[in-house]
Amino acid sequence: MTVPLEVADPSVVTDEDVEVDRPWQVIVWNDPINLMSYVTLIFQKVLGCSLERATKLMLDVHEKGRAVVSGGTRAEAESDVHKLHAHGLWATMEHAD
Repeated sequence: MTVPLEVADPSVVTDEDVEVDRPWQVIVWNDPINLMSYVTLIFQKVLGCSLERATKLMLDVHEKGRAVVSGGTRAEAESDVHKLHAHGLWATMEHAD
């Protein structure tokens, strides 16, 4: 004897089905290749940073080994990582805390 199986209506969305889109952050890592002046220029050109902000971020990369350079949605972070890679910088993305 077969017993009917109750299936949830796929058109009904519950709180359990919706994952909050946590913000993403883009991290640039230190490398032995790129000059500090070049990294500063790329932060200005690609990310639209002021000279002061670009210099601060570059110094964080140089002295601390990494810097969070941008953040936003997953698509925005992926776009920034792609642009930074195209200019020879080592960049990754992760969920913001």
